[in-house]
Amino acid sequence: MSEKGYKTFKGGVHPPYNKELAAGKAIVQAPIPAELVIPLQQHIGAPNNPVVSVGDKVTVGQKIGDAEAFVSAPVHASVAGTVKAVEKVASFTGQMVNSVIITPEATQPVFTGTQRNVAGLSADDIRKIAREAGLVGMGGAAFPTHIKLTPPKDKPVDTVIINGCECEPFLTCDHRQMLERPSDIVEGLKLLVRGVEAKIGIIGVEANKMDAVEKLRSAVSAEPSLEVEILDVKYPEGSEKQLISAVTGRKVPPGKLPSEVGCLVQNVGTAIALHEAASMGKPLYERVLTVTGQGIKEPANLLVRIGTPISALMDFCGGVVGDAAKLVMGGPMTGWAQSEPTASVVKGTSGVVVLPAELVDVQEEHACVRCAKCVDACPMFLMPNFIVDAVQKEDWAQAELWGALDCFECGVCSYTCPAYIPHVQYVRDAKAEIAALKKR
Repeated sequence: MSEKGYKTFKGGVHPPYNKELAAGKAIVQAPIPAELVIPLQQHIGAPNNPVVSVGDKVTVGQKIGDAEAFVSAPVHASVAGTVKAVEKVASFTGQMVNSVIITPEATQPVFTGTQRNVAGLSADDIRKIAREAGLVGMGGAAFPTHIKLTPPKDKPVDTVIINGCECEPFLTCDHRQMLERPSDIVEGLKLLVRGVEAKIGIIGVEANKMDAVEKLRSAVSAEPSLEVEILDVKYPEGSEKQLISAVTGRKVPPGKLPSEVGCLVQNVGTAIALHEAASMGKPLYERVLTVTGQGIKEPANLLVRIGTPISALMDFCGGVVGDAAKLVMGGPMTGWAQSEPTASVVKGTSGVVVLPAELVDVQEEHACVRCAKCVDACPMFLMPNFIVDAVQKEDWAQAELWGALDCFECGVCSYTCPAYIPHVQYVRDAKAEIAALKKR
């Protein structure tokens, strides 16, 4: 419990949240750009193969990429148009990813889908719907939803938790969805509960979003197996294992998944997407995200078609103002810095943040001063300083031993470090090298 009596976890930090920039802005539809670049790899797991060719006409929601692998999620066209190219394009991570480039038609049809009564859907039906709709975790991790809905038979899930914390600074898209679409979130939660045959569903919301708590509690008032839990305002409260710890008191062991302790966690956006997929057959071809920061003229919460260049969103929000110094795709703690606004929106894109020079503390990395601030703040109880030391020595076995693979890259170590050591980058390097070694 926190000092105010709210449930929480051990560790974490309290960065300036800067949510007032966009929290009061209702969600609006972003315009369709002149060209969309839709990566075929938008999830954790096997990459998709294109199922369309150059010159093909595509419709909204048409499948354009798929794979036979179990851990994968298909990708769909977000507009009606013509396939201009199928080629490798740099993603927001800098990796070259096979992508479908579409030139949209001048007039776009409205997706209506096929209305369906969800009352009779079985757990297997829900898993199949989630898979065919290409649903993934929309908080950033992009883990295929149908995989989460398929826990090991010896690890039954009794509790489904919706992450409504949105603890990442600046971002407000989940907050707006909780305010504007609470009943759809609840309907999605009910499907998730049924999909794993759980007993209860809980929506966890940080205490700085009491207006959302009120809306959601009203929406679950007639559902005895669903509840809304108020959590402490702390980063990373919404991280999967920390959220489970705060809400249920259960501890997910290192290297294990939430199903190990009978839990499943999903983002509010994913819950809405599952509701739409089940009730009307809508694939995941658009998402809500936040364009914000003191370097953007008009911060906003936007409903955006997948494949839209972030430059188009920045232009729609009035463009860059002042001494903008850093562009981040995602949140400032876990996002990816961009050298140019050329990357396109994917299913896991929660925001576009433009920071002014005064908020960008560019300092040269120094040697570790052994202060242990990173150790004290780490919500996974790791020793980030030792991981960095192992990576610097290129001792990948030691980096794995110190828990590099258990790190979920929340960034509190980098945030607290007085030596300006980019711990997260070291961890990402370690993960890549360890994965490469295991493939050999």
